[in-house]
Amino acid sequence: MYARGMSVREIQGHLRDLYGIEVSPDLVSAVTDAVLEEIAEWQNRLLEALYALVFFDAIRVKVRDEGTVRNKAVYLALGVRPDGTKEILSLWIEQSEGAKFWLRVMNELRTRGVEDVLIAIVDGLKGFPDAITAVFPEAQVQTCLMHLIRSSLAFVSYKDRRAVAGALKQIYRAKDAEAGQAALEAFAASSWGRKYEAIAAAWRRNWTAVIPFFAFPDEVRRIVYTTNAVEALNAKLRRAVRARGHFPTDESAFKLLFLVLRQTQKEWKMPPREWGMAKAQFAILFEGRFRLG
Repeated sequence: MYARGMSVREIQGHLRDLYGIEVSPDLVSAVTDAVLEEIAEWQNRLLEALYALVFFDAIRVKVRDEGTVRNKAVYLALGVRPDGTKEILSLWIEQSEGAKFWLRVMNELRTRGVEDVLIAIVDGLKGFPDAITAVFPEAQVQTCLMHLIRSSLAFVSYKDRRAVAGALKQIYRAKDAEAGQAALEAFAASSWGRKYEAIAAAWRRNWTAVIPFFAFPDEVRRIVYTTNAVEALNAKLRRAVRARGHFPTDESAFKLLFLVLRQTQKEWKMPPREWGMAKAQFAILFEGRFRLG
C-alpha cells in the first residue's frame, strides 16, 4: 500500500474500509522501513564509471508542505551504458533551484563512481550545463530536442500544429549546424515564424546547446532525438502521480516513484535497434573515452 505514497493512518483506514482488517501501526511502519531501506541502498549504490548518454528530465508532483500543497519538481537521470542497456541513476526532489542544486547532483554522481559522461541531454534548465561541465568537463551538453519541439508547439493553435511541426523538421534534420541555422532563419521569416514569433526566439536562446546535435551521424542523432525510453518512463510516473492526487510528504512521493521505477527497470531487456551502429560511431567520435567493459 505504501506504493501509493500514503501515511500510516491512511493505510490503516484504507485496509479497514476495504477489507475490515485492523492493522497495527507497528506493522505498517515495518513495511515502510523496508521500502526506505531499499531506497537508501539504491540511492547509494555504486554506478558505472562511464555512461555514453545521460538523459536528465523532470516531472511535477503535488506535495503538502507546511499546510500548503506545492508543485515540486522530481528530477531523474536515465543513463545509457556503453553496451546500450539503460539504468535509472537516481531521483531528486527539488529543494532548491539553480546551479547549486545541479552542482550537488553532479557531485553526487561522481562520488558514486561516475567518471565520465559522453553526452548529457538536458531540458534547458538554468545553470544546468555549467554544473555538468564543472564536474564532467569533457561532457557534450545537448538540449533535448523533443522538449524544445514540444515547448515550441505549446505556442501553436491545435489546427496549426501538424504544419508547424513539419516546418521545424527542416531545422533539426539539416545536414550540419550552418544549414540548421539557415533553416531556423528561414522558418523565422516564413508565415508560420511570423505568426508564432516566440518559436524562433526559443530556438535562438537554446541554439548553443542545439549545435552539438549536428555533429553526430544519423545513428547517434536518432538515439539523442527519440527519447522513447524517457518518454515511456515519464508516462508511467505521471499516471501513478495522477492516481494519487497529492502527497502528504516528499518521502511519500519518493517512495511511490521509486517503486514505479523499480518495476519499469525490470522490463528493460535489450538496447535500442540503432545501438549496434551507434556504438561504432561513439568509438570514433569519443576515441579513447568510449570503451566496452
